[in-house]
Amino acid sequence: MSPTAPVLRRFLQLDVFADRPQRGNPLAVVLDADDLSDADMQRVARWTNLSETTFLLAPTTQEADYRVRIFTPSGELPFAGHPTLGTARAWLWAGGEPSGEQIIQECAAGLITVRRDGDRLAFAAPPLRRSGPLEEADVIGLASALGVPRSSVLAHAWADNGPGWRVLELESAQQVLSLAPDLAGMADAKLGVVGRHDPAGTDPADTHAAGTDPARADPLYEVRAFTLGGIEDPVTGSLNAGIAQWLVGREPMPARWTAAQGTVLEREGRIDVQVEADGPIWIGGATVLTVEGSILV
Repeated sequence: MSPTAPVLRRFLQLDVFADRPQRGNPLAVVLDADDLSDADMQRVARWTNLSETTFLLAPTTQEADYRVRIFTPSGELPFAGHPTLGTARAWLWAGGEPSGEQIIQECAAGLITVRRDGDRLAFAAPPLRRSGPLEEADVIGLASALGVPRSSVLAHAWADNGPGWRVLELESAQQVLSLAPDLAGMADAKLGVVGRHDPAGTDPADTHAAGTDPARADPLYEVRAFTLGGIEDPVTGSLNAGIAQWLVGREPMPARWTAAQGTVLEREGRIDVQVEADGPIWIGGATVLTVEGSILV
């Protein structure tokens, strides 16, 4: 039960998927949140008005190092990517020490593994809850909302690992960047759009070698994310995880590549994708602490 009077709690804001402040996707984190109610958390998330606000709690299982609850201004999510990396960084900043070699996060979607790669963090892409191609009527409607002909959609799929992402692949990164969509026409869809930067027919293994520093690598893909209420998300870990799983499942891909997101919004989001043979797909990036203080809740 929530306390009757507000309590001063540690509060952080971080920029995720960028190595400089104000270039990535912001995340608010409230630490020491065990005694907050659902209503308290939702109220804070509405107040921060960020795409997500997270709350750090003690884990409910011995397998996990901490538990997180993830709220948008309108509701709770079972999983989200940039909140996973940002919360893990906040937990480490607050003195968290993983019980094993890797960090284990507990969230509504289950246990998520987070590993440290130098100064960067990466999470293991969770299993897709829904995959496979979209209905043709959906493809036609989404293409129309994006303002592109149906023939420009090279491929499409569900890539839902919790938030409910649909994905359309367009002919090029430039086409993705030039979109001026009618978001009202998307109805309740959460849509990711992806296009390749390198010329058609080029072997991606020749253009993006494994081991390339993701902070300096040219992006192989450009990604944009359109969410409920007509919002374009700056940089989206869950979407990039779903896209990576979809791409790896359908065609040969390099062991490591970089995706760019947020360009149109004047962000510099860079998502580092690493594919282990017969293992998980890791979605990583930089995290920057931008606000440190306290909040009354």
